[in-house]
Amino acid sequence: MKKDGHVHTPFCPHGTDDSFELYIETAIKKGFSVITFTEHAPLPEGFVDPTPDKDSAMPFSDIDRYLSILLDLKKQYKRDIDIHIGLEVDYINGFERETAQFLDKYGPFLDDSILSVHFLKLNGQYYCVDFDEHTFQKMAELSGGINHLYELYYATVLKGVVSDLGKYKPKRLGHITLIHKFQKLFQATFDEKPYIEQIFAEMNKRGMELDVNTSGLRKAFCGEIYPPEDIIQAAKKQSIPLVYGSDAHSAKDVGSDFSLFEKMV
Repeated sequence: MKKDGHVHTPFCPHGTDDSFELYIETAIKKGFSVITFTEHAPLPEGFVDPTPDKDSAMPFSDIDRYLSILLDLKKQYKRDIDIHIGLEVDYINGFERETAQFLDKYGPFLDDSILSVHFLKLNGQYYCVDFDEHTFQKMAELSGGINHLYELYYATVLKGVVSDLGKYKPKRLGHITLIHKFQKLFQATFDEKPYIEQIFAEMNKRGMELDVNTSGLRKAFCGEIYPPEDIIQAAKKQSIPLVYGSDAHSAKDVGSDFSLFEKMV
């Protein structure tokens, strides 16, 4: 089964306006039998998006239309490709209750979703860790250095994995090494292996999958898959299911670098 399990849509405020059909047709042309649309879920009630344009996620007013369109497309393309309806849900430390309430309401309509960490809390404020290199530098300064920022990130990922978000909590962990996005600019000496091992142990207990996300290869200051091969091999040793994800925000990136994923797994 050739699957792209992490694909965005025209509902993404920071993505392209490529149509669902263009994403789907691209996946079919590239030989995929399954595609999961994982648009950024609306941010939890009471959380203020810290990015300048407030464009990290689809607005809550769009969620019903998003689900309705995908239900129709599932039927339309059922002979050509298996379309999964999903969301990329943010784990935000301090907003577990609101996130669980959202999932209780919309989880029954989802086939396959992702849990990711994009936001970290520093000195009482939230910041988007992958927004740009300037924000990343500020976060490093506020946390007391790059190594401390890495530690906060992995501690937050671990909290997300063990958090109780209810019956419909996503089963797949998104881009576990997103903190590497600016590694060519800010090199850390932090030993992440103990955290990764602990995260994998908790994922195993919960039957979670790992997103093997090739979008890092398309980021100028990263240049590697999230996660890199040594962590992918560690996940394999722990028997954690690996799911390829292009993290495409445009149709042309659907299936991007799938051949590398095949070689590693």
